This record gives sequence, structure tokens and C-alpha cells, in this order.
Amino acid sequence: MSENVLLNLDSEPRFDAISATDIEPAMTEAMNQANTAITALKAESGINWNNTVEALTNITERVGRIWGVVAHLNSVADTPELRAAYNALMPKVSEFFTAISQDIALYERFKSIKASAEYAQLSAAQQTKLNHDLRDFVLSGAELPAQEQAEFAALQAEGAQLSAAFSQNVLDATDAFALYFANGEELAGKENASGHSSAADFAHDSEISGLTEEALAMFAAAAEAEGKTGYKIGLQMPHYLAVMQYAHNRELRQQLYHAYSTRASELGEAKWDNTANINRILQIAAREAQLLGFQNYAELSLATKMADTPQQVLAFLQDLASRAKPFAEKDLAEVKAFAHEQLGLDDLQPWDVTYASEKLRQAKYAFSQTEVKKYFPADRVLAGLFAQIDKLYGVHFIEKQVPVWHPDVRYYELEQGGAIIGGVYMDLYARTGKRGGAWMNDYRGRRRFTSGDHIGQLQTPIAYLVCNFTPPVAGNTARLSHDEILTLFHETGHGLHHLLTQVDELGVSGINGVEWDAVEMPSQFMENFVWEYDVLAGMSSHQDTGAPLPKELYDKMLAAKNFQTGLFMLRQMEFAQFDMEIYSHPGCDWQQTLQEVRRRVAVMPQPDFNRFAHSFSHIFAGGYSAGYYSYSWAEVLSADIYAAFEEEADAAATGKRFWREVLAVGGSRPAMASFKAFRGREPQIDALLRHCGFNEAA
Repeated sequence: MSENVLLNLDSEPRFDAISATDIEPAMTEAMNQANTAITALKAESGINWNNTVEALTNITERVGRIWGVVAHLNSVADTPELRAAYNALMPKVSEFFTAISQDIALYERFKSIKASAEYAQLSAAQQTKLNHDLRDFVLSGAELPAQEQAEFAALQAEGAQLSAAFSQNVLDATDAFALYFANGEELAGKENASGHSSAADFAHDSEISGLTEEALAMFAAAAEAEGKTGYKIGLQMPHYLAVMQYAHNRELRQQLYHAYSTRASELGEAKWDNTANINRILQIAAREAQLLGFQNYAELSLATKMADTPQQVLAFLQDLASRAKPFAEKDLAEVKAFAHEQLGLDDLQPWDVTYASEKLRQAKYAFSQTEVKKYFPADRVLAGLFAQIDKLYGVHFIEKQVPVWHPDVRYYELEQGGAIIGGVYMDLYARTGKRGGAWMNDYRGRRRFTSGDHIGQLQTPIAYLVCNFTPPVAGNTARLSHDEILTLFHETGHGLHHLLTQVDELGVSGINGVEWDAVEMPSQFMENFVWEYDVLAGMSSHQDTGAPLPKELYDKMLAAKNFQTGLFMLRQMEFAQFDMEIYSHPGCDWQQTLQEVRRRVAVMPQPDFNRFAHSFSHIFAGGYSAGYYSYSWAEVLSADIYAAFEEEADAAATGKRFWREVLAVGGSRPAMASFKAFRGREPQIDALLRHCGFNEAA
């Protein structure tokens, strides 16, 4: 057993040596040892911080870290064997953590510390963690009668399994779809196409299909990986977006749109249909809330967030929607008129909007996304990102060779003043077996040990940063679109929140303990720098000439910054209101609710076959249940924070103050207190409206 890699996790795990067969024995052994240690903990006669809170942190951190590695691999390197092991253990792991959170003896020990003289001697971070723990005991059912405790625990276990199944269904439905084309004529929808494509045909095929040569190379590589010639198009985001944005073939766009918007629904393979999963997830959420004395799950969700009530959130969302709607109506009218006059599309459909919008952008601002992408090789972008972080915080990124789960993954240590303060894995490119989207997660958090063999030692934080960018093809350099650069800066903002913490208590260091509706603030803040010319120019190098991004092209990009912002904002309001509505009304017909929200909010009708909810992993499998509004809520804060950088000339001084007052303190104090400490006042919505262009006449 001692040879099991998962039982011997180092600072950087030996990811290349982990096998699916390691998972069950490692987790079983770790949980057994933990349960033995918890029994001993509860038998301790005296009650103090070190023998209770610190001891329990030591116990649960080890189990959580092993399971975290397994869950991470399940999301980035899915195999049938790993998935089977992960799914088989999910109920046992859920049972383990729920049992701890409901343990009345542990709860009483924590309450005893709060009532003791020791509490006043604890650091502010320790006091905050203890108060969070006491709250979480209650929200996990520690005060419920035994029978209801058991029901709550069973619901938690079932909910975890359903969320995993939801996510896996979306992944499988995405990976299973494929279209094959022999050449550009077939891609363009021309009849009597024959022959097959090779690299030499990309320019010709690009001209007749509208697809970029880079996209065609990606499709050709996908076909070649299966031993086929021609092109393979899937539903992974780089494939899907390339077609929706550039393909002249309207039938192809419609085919992909239909496949993408019906993923994991009753309109596809029955084995991947998430309808029953959604029904049961909502039932479980409602019952958990009821057991804990809340009227609905939305109220339970907000118990740990900045917002107070579902009504407050809905009022916030409706206010933003009303501000965005005139701009969205103007955006849609403009693209409809352009599609009619320039593209011959008299009846604009959802599968036409992205294509027509890109054509309109090119006509209106005289540049294309393809042109911009030629300036941004991935390595140069990373160097520019690191340079900006160094400018703001005086922190350096140093690449280090460590075992990884895929050859594309790179690892960097963060160094400041000669000391290593953290580390981050970067997994940037889309591939089969990898969950879609982009996210940051942590391998371990910062803490300073206050007892045991490691007393006084500092554990530095390590993060995973995962994206799904267009991968490099045939040895060529990967190049990023401006949207992908925004995503990279966004996820790095999350990473910096975790990595730059100065809090020594694990439960409230980094992103731990931060209210969920504030957790997007540092990530959205980082996006703003991708609109600064010096930042963009510093990370650019044209693929042919090596020249930096021309100021003329940047000016066009900046002029187009708020292109269709109204439509984007209104879409976010649709998602967020749907989320809050279904978790606020137990037993509602969620599909009918989605239609009602669309009728109230949207300006572009969706076809009846659209099954967006069936792949809405954020709220059914990603921790954003009754919390999707957080993106917009936090954006008010992040825009206001960036406004301070606009107002003050010394970015480094302002950056260090932002680090000190926001990033460094993590969850050790309320997010609003951190905001006020940095900004010196309550947040204002003005900066967000200005950044979105909503302070101008629609």
C-alpha cells in the first residue's frame, strides 16, 4: 500500500504514474485512517484549537487532496477505467465528508472553543474559520434529528452522483458527435464533390468554405488522429465556434447548432439524456433546504453569499436586464439589417447570428478575429501575462519540469524576493476526454501548521488552471484569439486569488471561505488589462513578420470592444434569472420556466428544440446552483476596482494595495469589507455601465 502514488502525494504529484487501479485502495485506506484519527480526536479530554480544529484540518486535508487529484484527472483526462473508479467511490466519499459535517461530538467541541477564553486569543483568520465551520455544521444538518440527518446525508451522496452523471453525459454527448468531409467542396455544401484534402488544399478549401486555414488544419488533424483523410468536425468549443463564426454553409451551421443545443437531452441518445438528472437534482435541492428550515434552495444557497435574498438577486438581475435590453434590441436590429442587405439572409436564425455578427464586425470595424489571432502566439501571450503580473505584484513565474497528466501541460512556480510562494499547472488546449469550458481549481491551499511534526512550517498553495483553447496542429505554434486571451487572464485572476494569499489558516486562505458571489471579482478584474495597448503589444508577434500588434488594429479592436455587449449581457441575465427562478420555486416546471424567462428577457427567440438547460453544467454540476448571478454581481465590484487603476497613475502601487486589501486576505474577512478597504467606499455600478457602453444612448 505504501507504494500507492496517491498515498504519497508530494508537492508536485507524480501524475504520470497514477493509475485508475490506485484510486479505490488509496481512498479506502485514507478514509479508514481518517476515521480512526477522528475517533481519537473526539476522545481527547481537553478541548482546544490544536487538538480539535487543527487536528481535523490535518485529517480532512489529506483525504480531500487525494480525492481532489482524482476529481481533477476525471475532468481533464477521462478514461472508462478512471470514470468507473471515480463513480464507484463517489457515494463513499460523500458519506465520509457528510458524516464529519454532521458529527455532533465534533460540533460540540467547536462550540466549546467559541465559548472558551481561547477564542479571544485566536487570530482573526482563525476566528473567521471557526465561525464558518460552526455555520457549515448547521447547514450540513448537524442539529437535525438522527432520522433527518440520515436523510440529509443520503441526499448529499445522491446529489454528488447526479452532478457527476450530468457532467459525464455532457462530455460523452459532446465527444460522440462527428461530421466527416472529404474536401472543401463538401464543407461548402457543393454537390458532386469528390476527392480528398491535404495540407496543400487548405487555402483553396478556406476560400470556398469560409473556414480559416487554422480551423481546417485542426479538422484535418482530428481526422488524421482516426486514420482518416479529409476533415472531422466535432462539438468541442474550438470546432463549434470555428464553424458558427466562419462557415459559409448555412446547413452545416444549422446542423452543428442543433447538435450542440440538444446535447445530453431527450432529442439525442437516451443514455445521455439529463432530463431525469435535472428533475432529481432540483428535488434534492428543495428537500435539503426544507430539512434545514429554508423555504427553498435559493435561500439556502445565499446563506453563505453576499446577497441576502432571492428577491434582492432577482431585482438586481432585472435592473441590469432593463439597462441592457435597449442596447440588445439595437444590436439585433443592426445584425438583422446587415444580414438582409449584405448576406441575403432574410430570416436570421440563431445559427446565423455568430456568422453574420463576425461579418458585420469585419465590415464595421475593418478587421477580423482571424487577423487578430495571427499576432498572438500562445508562448508570447503567457510571457505577456506573466510580465503584467510582475508589474502589478512583483511576482515572477518560473517554469519547472514536473510529472504531468498530458504533454501539453506546463507547470510554473511563483517566486518573490527569492522565495517560492506557490505553483500553478496550466492545461490550455481542448482535447477528447477533457471537460469543456475553463476553470481554476486547487491542488492544495496555503497554511501554516500550528501543531504536530510540521509545527511552524508554511505550506505554499498550488493551483490548476484549465482552458479549452484551439490546440497547436502539426507542430505549429498555437495562436490565441483575443477572446481566448481574455479567458486566460480571467482564470489566472482566480489563480492569483488562490496563490497570492497571505493568510495562514487553510479554511480561509486564498479562495477558501470567500463568498461565492465575490469569487469572480479578481478574475473579472484581470480581464481589463487585455484591453490595454501596452499589454497587448507586449505579448504580440505576427506569425509572418514578427511585428507587434499595430496601434491602428488595436484602435479598431477597442472601437469594437462593446460590439453586441447588449446581446451578451441580456443572455447572461437569461441564464442567471433561469437559475434563480428554478431554485426559488420548488416543484416548478423548469423547462416551462426557461421559456418564460426567455419571453421576458431575450430579444432573439430560440427554436423549440433548444435544450440549453441539459448542458448547463454550471448550475447542475459546477457549484453555481442559485449562484450564476455571481458573474454579474461580482462584475460590478471588479469594474469599480479596475476604475481605481484608471484613476491612479502608479499601477504597481495600486496593484500592491489591491494585493494587500483583497487578494492577500482571501476569505478571512467579508468580501465587502475587503472591497471597502481597497476602494474606500461602497461599490458603484457606474464603472460597469461605462465599460459596457451602457452609459451611451441606445
